[in-house]
Amino acid sequence: MGRNRRKKELDKLQKQWYDLNREYQAMQQAGWQHAADARLAAETDYITSISVPSQVTPNVTDTGSNDFLSYFNDNEDAAYTIYDEHMAETMTEPKKRKRTAADNPIGLWTKERETYLLELLRLEGRGDYMFAEACPGTSECEGFPEYWCQDCFGVALYCKACTVVRHKENPLHRIQHWVDGHFKCTSLKDLAFHDDFIVLDVNGVHQVAVDFCACEIAQSPTTQLLRAHWFPATTIDPKTAATFRLLHHFHILTFESKASAFEVWQTLSRLMDNTGIRTPKDRYEALLRMVREWRNIKLLKRFGRGHDPAGIDATLQGSCAVLCPACPQPGKNLPQGWEDAPQEVRWLYGLFLAINANFRLAWKNVSSDVADPGLSKGWVYFVEEHKYKMFLQGVSKQPQEKSTCVSHNAVNLAETKNSRGLAATGAGTVDCARHNFKRPCAVGDLQNGEKYINMDYLFFSTMQHAKNLVTLNILYDIACQWNKHLWDRMSQYPTQMHIEHGSKFVTFLVPKFHLPAHIFACQIAYLHNLVKGMGCTDGEAPERGWANINPVATSTCEMGPGSRRDTLDDHFGNFNWKKVTNIGISLLQKLKAAIPECNQHQHDFNEFNETLVTERTEEVAMWKQGVKKWEADMLATNPFSPTTATITQASVRLTLSQEEAQELERGINNSLHHEISPAVLISSGIGIEEEQHRLLQDLSVLGDHCKIEQWCQVQVLYMPSVAPIRTSRSSSSNTLKEEKAYEICLWLPLQLKDHAPYAICDERLCRFEWDLHRAQASDSLNDLRRHLLLCTHLYKFKDINIRGQKVEHNVMEAGKSYRCTWTALSRLCGTLGEDDWQSIFPVLEPANVRGMSEGEAGQSEGNRTLSWIWKTQGVSTAGEVLADALRIEWCKARAHTNRWTEEVQLLLEEMRRVRAFLSWHAAWWDEQAGRRTGLPDAETEGIKGYAKHQASLRRNLQIAFDDMWVMIESLATAEAQM
Repeated sequence: MGRNRRKKELDKLQKQWYDLNREYQAMQQAGWQHAADARLAAETDYITSISVPSQVTPNVTDTGSNDFLSYFNDNEDAAYTIYDEHMAETMTEPKKRKRTAADNPIGLWTKERETYLLELLRLEGRGDYMFAEACPGTSECEGFPEYWCQDCFGVALYCKACTVVRHKENPLHRIQHWVDGHFKCTSLKDLAFHDDFIVLDVNGVHQVAVDFCACEIAQSPTTQLLRAHWFPATTIDPKTAATFRLLHHFHILTFESKASAFEVWQTLSRLMDNTGIRTPKDRYEALLRMVREWRNIKLLKRFGRGHDPAGIDATLQGSCAVLCPACPQPGKNLPQGWEDAPQEVRWLYGLFLAINANFRLAWKNVSSDVADPGLSKGWVYFVEEHKYKMFLQGVSKQPQEKSTCVSHNAVNLAETKNSRGLAATGAGTVDCARHNFKRPCAVGDLQNGEKYINMDYLFFSTMQHAKNLVTLNILYDIACQWNKHLWDRMSQYPTQMHIEHGSKFVTFLVPKFHLPAHIFACQIAYLHNLVKGMGCTDGEAPERGWANINPVATSTCEMGPGSRRDTLDDHFGNFNWKKVTNIGISLLQKLKAAIPECNQHQHDFNEFNETLVTERTEEVAMWKQGVKKWEADMLATNPFSPTTATITQASVRLTLSQEEAQELERGINNSLHHEISPAVLISSGIGIEEEQHRLLQDLSVLGDHCKIEQWCQVQVLYMPSVAPIRTSRSSSSNTLKEEKAYEICLWLPLQLKDHAPYAICDERLCRFEWDLHRAQASDSLNDLRRHLLLCTHLYKFKDINIRGQKVEHNVMEAGKSYRCTWTALSRLCGTLGEDDWQSIFPVLEPANVRGMSEGEAGQSEGNRTLSWIWKTQGVSTAGEVLADALRIEWCKARAHTNRWTEEVQLLLEEMRRVRAFLSWHAAWWDEQAGRRTGLPDAETEGIKGYAKHQASLRRNLQIAFDDMWVMIESLATAEAQM
């Protein structure tokens, strides 16, 4: 590895290395030596790239990576010496660079703007050649230099004859003539040629003279033009052509900007004349035709149809679609024996399909298939049009089933979709749900809304390219309705479209964004987060894909049917190819996000589960058994469904009316008062403190001082040092101002120690206050949890009035009570030597005050985490009425943890599949090189060269992805082993 590359690698891995070593030390201290070795082993390649100091060992860098790692494990001091030296070299923070004038390039340019303007104006004249009298073309030339080429490098002027000679091999350059004191546009045709052949290039529309070869072995004019990289507009006596450069430029431009052929033609026309006085001959229709033919011929070339001895006519349906390399492709990227994989890992080889419709892709009733047939006959993404329409004509009279869920417009209004003036109201599609690829033979027009008959056809059509797969996960906005009679409806379709669903494991789901619109039963039965084997798939891939294709709709809506399908096929193919080239970064980013999410959810669930197991061992075991049973058979009782009766408004009001003040605690029998013990003294004092706080909201609670005065008289018996302090404060205060009840200082042991650290106070009283404050903190947490549960239920039943008036106020009060108690504990802990209490009672931040089913701001259902308040002791005592929420949340927390674990495993499997697919595809192209024989040597060489180029391209992608993924895969594997 070169020095520069070494430093880049070290810089990139610096933080990861630091984190690994920190975890390594922590795991050693906890006795997890085996797990630490596995994690550190993942970094062997990186470790061996660090130079080892000579005082540690002179030969360690010459050993193999395994021996080297073993040396590190046996010699920890050496490992950390190397680590410390490396950190000293790489962790030094760079000094902040001082800003310079170069940091404001626009400001610098404005100072030079006048110079720029004058230079541009100078180029409108002859510049350094204004006094030249001899042409610089040749030494013998005596012509006057008055012609300048806009496309040649430099600003030299030449005479007419030299200009013609210099452009024999550049006939499409633009020439300007100096006359009457300024430059005028002219052309090479005006200078020397007299033929009338139009060529479209990226720099404009050119009239040139073309002399075709007419010898005995001459090729046809069409072939001669193609070999000159000019694409003829017609096959007979061509008079117009477009350069390959222009067609390729337009092809990429329309993919990125969605520019139409008309906009490109207007651009070329204005490049020649921006005044409209001398517009070039109209070749817009010729450009449309050439672009469409170019797209089709490039499609056939990219998919090896020129390498097949059977030729273009042997092209199979869907064989020219760009396949998803990360999806399971039997015979291409699945391991041997995948069909017999056990049930525990079978989900890894499942195919995720997402069904959707887009009504932006409407098509006006323009032209016909007879006048404008498609060039791709079901070869790519659109289904074969003739068979599709013939089938629809035979079954279109059948009524649409109505929805029994909510009012799904896609279902109930399918018959009433406005189709006036439209041949198609939109397009339906079946996509790869995890990677957003368009599937082969999975797109079709919708004649009158999103009918089952259309969507069924598209689904069964694309399934012909995945017949061998066993596990299918099908996502559809209306899956709860669509799947009910799917297999019954299949009998109406041609036999060759049937699939053996009885031998497959099919799961129907609703995309996450659309699910809240469904009834509650659907929300827990069709949610990805709850179903085994789904990972963190959201099912909304088609919606993101439509954002890319929608800008094309404005131009395709008025095309002929064949042109429209060919254009959309081309854009779908480009979208898929961009996904292929970007899948390395995409999977890398997903895995980087999934690993910490997986760890966090596992940690949170473990804490939550341990708390509940301690308090409800048998119940948790039953929950676990129930959720496993449902995962094995989704027809079993759904563990995510509530079993308790619905909380009504009346029952909630009754619960709120029954909330009263807490009972006084009973203490030990060493009282100095016949009614009040020391423990009761402190307990009642804390109660008075709470009443003082509540008095700010309700002055009637402590309207007089009677209760406080009685308590203070008893306090003096146990805490005599309080008397002089209270006397001193009362004498120094303003006697004219009455002290309000909630302002009276009670001088509990904590307050006494804060005011007079050396004052005498029985340690037992401090201990009583500590214990009571701990109990108070626990009670405050219980109240907070109970009110949050009530708040959640009231929100679900939309009792906004009650929720706003009382429950949310109680939530705030419970949180405030806990924080006050926590502050008291933090001040008492030093006096009593209590150090570990914060692990039981952490700081309550505003973000921690949320229900069990609520995440932090910005967290979705799939990646939300539990607040710590639901993972501490006492969480299971929230009340029998709402205890069902604990079971549901435990099941959800377990499901979320499993989904993130599955997501990591799925991403690793998808990375493996991408490599395998690219390797297979490269080998496939290698085979194509020798398939076609009997052609001239030049054609044979071109066929082989293109095949080798495509094979090399796939291998280069594979190498790039390997380099990109090697580190994160090692980390993920090490995490899985821990």
